[in-house]
Amino acid sequence: MKVALVHDWLTGMRGGEKVLEVFCEMYPKADIFTLVHIPNSVSEVIESHQIYTSFLQKMPDISRKYRWYLPLMPLAIESFILHDYDLVLSSSHCVAKGVKPSGTPHISYCHTPMRYAWDQYNTYFNRSRFSPALLYLIGKVMPHMRKWDRKSASRVDMFIANSQNVSDRIRKCYRVEAKTIYPPVDTSFYELPDIKTERKKYLVVSSFAPYKRIDLTIRAFNKLGEPLVIVGSGEDEKHLKEMARPNIEFLESVSNKELKLLYQSAKALIYPGEEDFGIIPVEAMACGTPVIAFGRGGALETVIPLSDTSTAYPTGVYFDEQTPDDLIQAIGRFEKHSMFFLQEKLRNNAKRFSRELFRNNMERAIEEFVQARH
Repeated sequence: MKVALVHDWLTGMRGGEKVLEVFCEMYPKADIFTLVHIPNSVSEVIESHQIYTSFLQKMPDISRKYRWYLPLMPLAIESFILHDYDLVLSSSHCVAKGVKPSGTPHISYCHTPMRYAWDQYNTYFNRSRFSPALLYLIGKVMPHMRKWDRKSASRVDMFIANSQNVSDRIRKCYRVEAKTIYPPVDTSFYELPDIKTERKKYLVVSSFAPYKRIDLTIRAFNKLGEPLVIVGSGEDEKHLKEMARPNIEFLESVSNKELKLLYQSAKALIYPGEEDFGIIPVEAMACGTPVIAFGRGGALETVIPLSDTSTAYPTGVYFDEQTPDDLIQAIGRFEKHSMFFLQEKLRNNAKRFSRELFRNNMERAIEEFVQARH
């Protein structure tokens, strides 16, 4: 088949790009259509494809300020002409699923309905981040974005959600059903350490977006004084670094090999946001590292919680409220029961989300979809 891959933007390797990378391996001759592409910001597998960008590529300061062009994104994604393809496969967390397929069958792998417009609106747009005048303008624009987002869902012939959590949200926002296929985690690369390693520091791996709640973790560790390493960068970076005390270390850019070593030497991964699925906790568990996570969203599907009554081997601890004190209590429970977290059991849990399983499930779903249309 002649396949068009559609992705929101190519500005770095995050969870969505790891999904796109597998799509590129499935269809090595596919063309990629994306709103904005920062050259060499993603993997060689993705960069090796023919990449077409929208008119947003030429906008001022687009590489740093692409999110500010959100009101123009529906128009930009609709500008692509895709009638020469046999299949459109979109990877969408913002507007990619709204591409006009021009009669071509369209499968959308949905990471989430547009979070800015729906469940995370108040997290992104509030007085601590924007002036009243700007919030007023955003409030005028966003109802149109929600309307477009719901209407454009009709351009998708089949939705595939990255978790049951997202499948439920697709049903709520778009009023359609979605098949669930968990995203790929490279469990062959992320592995247990070769030798017994002393685990001394807690770890956060995340982009610095508001809903990630890295601020919550910093407040908790400012109180605890325990060593914490934070790997990542993003829009809230300056603010977060100003909050942090000397026991907190920031690493902006690390290689995959360096990240693996950080996982393998971490006492536990802290995961304080509500995620759609969350590849990072699975990578950590593949390296034998327990996860202390906010007990909502995708973490409920990946982390087996510590329980006084459960006989299953736990892979993490949940906390119920996004407050520093609740996180501190969860860390205390983890420290008290750390002997129950066994590296092999953690890794076995992570293997449920391997790249091979994702690719097999996607190929089967696409094959069934194509056969049904014929």
